[in-house]
Amino acid sequence: MGDARRRPLKTVTGVSGSADVYADALDPGRSTVASAIEIAKLAEAHRFDALFAADLLSFGAQGAIGAQEPLIFLAALSSVTSDIGLIATVTTTFHHPYNLARLFGTLDHVSNGRAAWNAVTSSLGEENYGDRDLPSPEERYERASESIEIVNALFDSWRPGALTPDGRGGAVLDAALVRPIEYAGKHFTVRGPLNIPPLPQRRPVQFQAGQSEAGIELGARFAEVVFTSLPTLEDAVTYTKKIRSRAAELGRSQELPLIMSSFHATYGSTEQEVRRLVRERDEATDFDAGRLALADMFGGGIDLADLPLDQPIPETLLPDVRSIQRRRGRVEIFSAFARSGKTLRELIIAAKDTGHWAAAGTPEQLADAIAERYDAGVLDVISLGGLADPRTRDFLLNGLLPELRRRRIVGDDYVGGTFRDNLELPPLPPAG
Repeated sequence: MGDARRRPLKTVTGVSGSADVYADALDPGRSTVASAIEIAKLAEAHRFDALFAADLLSFGAQGAIGAQEPLIFLAALSSVTSDIGLIATVTTTFHHPYNLARLFGTLDHVSNGRAAWNAVTSSLGEENYGDRDLPSPEERYERASESIEIVNALFDSWRPGALTPDGRGGAVLDAALVRPIEYAGKHFTVRGPLNIPPLPQRRPVQFQAGQSEAGIELGARFAEVVFTSLPTLEDAVTYTKKIRSRAAELGRSQELPLIMSSFHATYGSTEQEVRRLVRERDEATDFDAGRLALADMFGGGIDLADLPLDQPIPETLLPDVRSIQRRRGRVEIFSAFARSGKTLRELIIAAKDTGHWAAAGTPEQLADAIAERYDAGVLDVISLGGLADPRTRDFLLNGLLPELRRRRIVGDDYVGGTFRDNLELPPLPPAG
């Protein structure tokens, strides 16, 4: 799956979801973005390619992760950075596409072309948006498809030449080149056009998270980067072939979508230290709470309370993924783990990484693991956490990143003037 000239592996780090936001909130004279500003500046100084803001819509659903609204949060960070990309996770299930186009378009303007939208369909939060149950996955993905179609059409409603300089520092508007989109679908009717100026990137970079069958279909159709949970190399190869084959059937570039994985790493200076850290992490597991967390990985409808820790889960307890209303992709991952013979204890420990790619090692060993996927053509963007923690920050910035750059896997500077340029994406299709 490799080619003669691979684009460098692009690096992302999370900038939301920290409990620091609560500590910042205690001081009325301190902004709740203060801790994130430090991380953002550090990430840009070390030439990370993007900051990633996650989002959840319910209190307590996953720690502090839903504490800040991603678009406003990243707009604040745009003013203290100049080159790093800004990826905001925003759901299509509870937002209107016209508002999404205006919000992301504005972020692209205020950041001078650094905005990206990680589109999700949400598995939580419906209780805060009315009295309806969470729509089915099929309905959520139908709505997502319409939303992205509309948002792209609105971005493209300003045709080339609609806005030109007047030679005196002002602008000339040719309103005939700003055209309604006249969209009428099952979920939305939007006349358009968009009422903000054309964007620096024309469209923000389109990320998408979700890897059920419906998620793969959406990503193959629209995503420029898919954010995935691929715990093994075999999973990554299978998924990449599947989504890129479908994208090719839809007439898209053979290199799209790019594959992004989150790398949950345990860093150690020596192999002995790595073994100790892994052992300590496993021994610190709260297995009572872990049973509940693992049940959530299976969709929430499975009772693990009385099962023995050192035996596999009976297959009769595993849910039919078609019956799951929430994160089907996560259910598929953990069902495969269970069918492979992992014990309940091993599954609870694995659930700490929520199905993401996890590894432990020295910087050189972790670089080997990353290089394996990169060389196989199944890793284009990697999310590396740990900048908020002094110990992992040191291993990351002074160990793993320099090693990846020494191997010429990760680049050492930004490319072009926009996030789209820096990701080295193929050109957008013509508007209209």
